[in-house]
Amino acid sequence: MALYSLPTSWFAGLLLTCCLGTAQAQQLPPPPPVPAADTLHKYERPATGPAAVEHKGFFQSKGFRATIVPAVLIGYGISTINGNGFYSSYSAQHDVRDLFGSYRSTVDNYLQFAPYAMLGGVLALGVESRNDRVNLLLVIAKSEAIMLSSVFVVKATTGILRPDGSDKLSFPSGHAAQAFLAASIVHTELRDKSQWYGVGAYTIATSVAAYRMINNKHWQSDVVAGAGFGILSAHLAYLTHRYRWGQKPKDTATLRVTPLYYAGAAGLTLNWQLH
Repeated sequence: MALYSLPTSWFAGLLLTCCLGTAQAQQLPPPPPVPAADTLHKYERPATGPAAVEHKGFFQSKGFRATIVPAVLIGYGISTINGNGFYSSYSAQHDVRDLFGSYRSTVDNYLQFAPYAMLGGVLALGVESRNDRVNLLLVIAKSEAIMLSSVFVVKATTGILRPDGSDKLSFPSGHAAQAFLAASIVHTELRDKSQWYGVGAYTIATSVAAYRMINNKHWQSDVVAGAGFGILSAHLAYLTHRYRWGQKPKDTATLRVTPLYYAGAAGLTLNWQLH
C-alpha cells in the first residue's frame, strides 16, 4: 500500500488555526447562570383589588388638586381684610374709587348667572357635556347648597361692615361665589370640547367681582375669598358625586305591572328590579 504525505505547509496552517481558536475560546467570558425556576409562587393569583392599586402622592391626589386654588384665594382674601396684608382691602378700595369715582351699575346682579346661561345655550346647540343632563342638574344643586350654606355661615360669623356701611354681611361676596361656582361648572363640563368655554365663563365671573367693588358693595378681600368659596363648592360637589367626572350611570331598572286576582280580590302587582 502506498503512503501519501501531506505537505508540511498545510499541516502547519491547520495547527496554527487550532491554536488561535483555543486562545479565543479561553478569552470569552462564561455564560451567565440560568436562574432556577420559581415554583413557590407559580400557583398564586396576581394581586387585585385595593392593595394592587398604585397610590398617588398627596400632591397628585384629586383632593389636593381640587382644593389648592380655592385655598389660596380664600387665604389671601382673609389676609387682606381691612388694612391687613399685601395690598390690603383699604388700599384696593382707594384705588377703585380714584379710578371709577361714583359710577354704579346693577349689571352684576345678572352677570353672576351668565355662565349658567352660556352652558344652557351651548347644550341647546347640541354640544355634549361631560355629565348627562340629570347628573349635571344634581351637581349644580349640590354645588349651590354647599356654596349658599357656607357663605351664609361665614357672613354671619365674621360680621364685617360693607364699604357703603349698609350692613355687616360683607365677607365673603355671595355674588362672586355664585359667578365663580357657575364658571367652574362650565369649565368642568365643557373643557373637553374647548378650553375657551372656561375662559369666557371665568372672564364673566371676574367682571362680577370687579363690579362688586366698583359698586362699593364689597372689599377686595370679599370678592377674592368669594371666588374661592364658589370654586371650592363646585369641586366638592364633583368629588362627592357618585358619577363624578362625567361617568354615565351603569344601573338600569325595569318596572313590571301585572294583574293580580287572589281570594276574590283583583288588583295590580308592581315589580321594580335594579340591574
